[in-house]
Amino acid sequence: MKKIGLIGGITPESTILYYRILNELNAKNLGKAHSAEVIISSFDFGKIEKLLKENRWDLLELLMAETGKSLEKAGASCIIICANTMHLCIEAVKKVVSIPVIHIAEATSKKIIEKKIKKVVLLGTKYTMEKDFFINFLTSFGIETIIPNVAERDIIHNVIYEELAIGVLNPVSKEKYLKIINRLIKNGAEGVILGCTEIPLLISQEDVTIPVFNTTKIHATAAFNFSTKHKQQQQQQQQ
Repeated sequence: MKKIGLIGGITPESTILYYRILNELNAKNLGKAHSAEVIISSFDFGKIEKLLKENRWDLLELLMAETGKSLEKAGASCIIICANTMHLCIEAVKKVVSIPVIHIAEATSKKIIEKKIKKVVLLGTKYTMEKDFFINFLTSFGIETIIPNVAERDIIHNVIYEELAIGVLNPVSKEKYLKIINRLIKNGAEGVILGCTEIPLLISQEDVTIPVFNTTKIHATAAFNFSTKHKQQQQQQQQ
């Protein structure tokens, strides 16, 4: 396995999920004794949250770019940003590194197309739901996006930052999420994108009647596949 660079801490809860998934994939595919070779550069989320509230995307891009460079220098073969929202800064990272930076929306779009789904609900922070960085990828794959209404977006966003980001799992919040999802299913949604890396802490496939796309797991799996591509090719040749 080649080393994977993780830009983490956005939030710590989502970074923990990425690390766990990558280790599970290694044990499952390479043998129980195997674990993930990763380099994690983790932010203080309090500083990131402050810059988000101040709308200082210039400083956020600078921080992300510097972190990307440090991961490449440390020996990473690819980089993943462990947060949907911070993919708004992905181009700044791509400009300063020579290794692949795997986009969460592209990886998710490919999974949706595999299921032959054309209309999805996008849940996430307000930045993810209201800006176009994720929706543009879906559109480029011919996928129509439904986003919750303003009041619902407030609920989803606030639960992420006030609860999920610090590991709080509230049954009442889960009910609110499911109420929103079920309303949008009635409006024609064929799939649900959990477009914040913490939402899988609260919502899973077992809770929903249509396909759920866990962006955290999809993104981590895409990085794992890239990091082990050479090994997979060798195994195929031997077979």
